[in-house]
Amino acid sequence: MEIRAGRVPVHYVEHGTGLPVLVLHGAGVDHREAEACFEPVLDGAAGLRRIYPDLPGTGRTPAPETLRSADDVLDTLLAFADEVTGGAAHLLIGHSAGAYYAQAMAARRPAHVAGLALVCPLPAGLRDVPEHRVVTGSEEIGDDAFRSYFVIHTPEMLERYDRYVAPAAALVDEAALERIGERWALTPDHAPAYAGPTVVVAGRLDSTVGYAGAVDLVDHYPHASLAVLDDTGHALPHEQPELLRALLTEWLARVERSM
Repeated sequence: MEIRAGRVPVHYVEHGTGLPVLVLHGAGVDHREAEACFEPVLDGAAGLRRIYPDLPGTGRTPAPETLRSADDVLDTLLAFADEVTGGAAHLLIGHSAGAYYAQAMAARRPAHVAGLALVCPLPAGLRDVPEHRVVTGSEEIGDDAFRSYFVIHTPEMLERYDRYVAPAAALVDEAALERIGERWALTPDHAPAYAGPTVVVAGRLDSTVGYAGAVDLVDHYPHASLAVLDDTGHALPHEQPELLRALLTEWLARVERSM
């Protein structure tokens, strides 16, 4: 499916009906990774319309020359949210860079966001990022990209990488992402902290963004639960699906109570 958000035709897939849930993937992949990781959780919850867009410059969503910064991407995502939800209240889930944008969307439009879930969130400034370490499996399995992303090196994880992560590489507009990356920092928003039901999940072995920035967020959001999972890295949604399911299920229960 495709819908125009400003000047950008945003490609997305969706499932179900009910309260919209926008699920934003990270950098260098497309909606397929987010769909593979979050759909097993969200599909089991009644009354949710799950929406998985390709972010600009990834998948089948272009990034025209007019997009020159993270602020421009944020404006596109806000326009997409307005168009695809008709301005209705919705949930936001983001992984990595998707979580970076989800935070900004909730800050910009708190009245439209019924709940916020941040998984391995990319912080505004990286700090205390641990060295990459393999927890289990062979250090020789897969290619360098797989080995640097996953800390669990098993045939099952490699199959997930080959099926849901690697295929996106051929569709990434590297020039566009480099252009946007030159102005990657979002303009600070001095609005009050988002006060809706929030969950923050991080991997203790995340050698991409670390977990320290995620821990900082628990004091920023007044209704946030925080989980830092051991023996998992930036590929947490693949490596710890049952724990992620439990945490998101509890978050959805809090969302329902707050509505």
